Amino acid sequence: MRLRIGVLCYPSVGGSGILATELGMKLADRGHDVHFITSSIPFRLNAYHPNITFHQVEINQYSVFRYPPYDITLASKIASVIQAFGLDVIHAHYAVPHAVCAALGREMAGTKTPIVSTLHGTDITVLGEDEELKPAILYGLRQSNAITAVSDSLKQETLERIGSDLSIDVIHNFIDEAVYQPQADTSLRERYGLSDHDRVVIHISNFRQVKRIDLVLESFQQMDVPHKKLLLVGDGPLMGAMRRLVSEMGLEEQVIFAGKQEQVAALLSISDVHVLLSDKEAFGLVALEAMATGVPSVVSDAGGLPEVITDGVEGFVVKRGDALTATRALESILLDGELHARFRANGLERAKQFASADIVTAYEALYEQVVGR
Repeated sequence: MRLRIGVLCYPSVGGSGILATELGMKLADRGHDVHFITSSIPFRLNAYHPNITFHQVEINQYSVFRYPPYDITLASKIASVIQAFGLDVIHAHYAVPHAVCAALGREMAGTKTPIVSTLHGTDITVLGEDEELKPAILYGLRQSNAITAVSDSLKQETLERIGSDLSIDVIHNFIDEAVYQPQADTSLRERYGLSDHDRVVIHISNFRQVKRIDLVLESFQQMDVPHKKLLLVGDGPLMGAMRRLVSEMGLEEQVIFAGKQEQVAALLSISDVHVLLSDKEAFGLVALEAMATGVPSVVSDAGGLPEVITDGVEGFVVKRGDALTATRALESILLDGELHARFRANGLERAKQFASADIVTAYEALYEQVVGR
């Protein structure tokens, strides 16, 4: 069945936007008509595809409003796209604002266009803590014809925090196997001044407090490993603070700030171990990306991370906030060649369980189910 699918997502860097964009592109490859409805072109949507249409939500400034009315503008745009293109289904990534706006847009259009809402984490783990927003989140989810979560952990947290009566399917994230695989090109090492002797630890995030880059730095500083280097990839609100912290810790010669980068697979491939010590993490897409490129991980036990990395099999899982244990785990991987090789092999095999073809098929089946309903 060829479907006309509307996709609502955040266009910026982040797991939800990446998943939404990659899913949309693979659906388009299968012959579906995909309509992205966002404020700007999604980060990963960087090539022309005949089955993909981008609809920009343009926000006007009105003096009567203190803040631009993005949600209302988005809902109106959704309504116009439904009417103009006869969408069969809307896929809203994030409950707030996208599921709520999808429901409002459908009402404006006067149709019964089914809505599939995917929970990615922050909409539950952060926004769900705000009692003022809970009714809006619950409304958006109850207006949805189907709800998915990217991990079992997130599903359980949603049921406990938002509504125990909700029906939620778990469909894990995936990666593009054509991109995320071990790469032989090591030219990037020269770009960042890395020698053949350097042992590289990599952290990739959007530099928010929840990512605990301070713990990453603390763990790295404590490592007793010769020729150690830390590659920090990304940007965000804590960039300035992290630069100052690196200076205060005397790590300027060992820490490399790479900024926001698109060649994530290549950067992972020049690294020896990946580290992610977040306080909250619904899934941990970057840990899967690292695994698929043959890089072992040290991750916290936050949210869905233990569903991606099995402790002692593809890497190590440590308790949240435990910098010392993270240090010992990093040392073990970097100093024990046999352990590193075993984690690498196990990770490459484990990554196959998140095959894009299987995940895309699961979403297709869900779309057809709600459309048939």
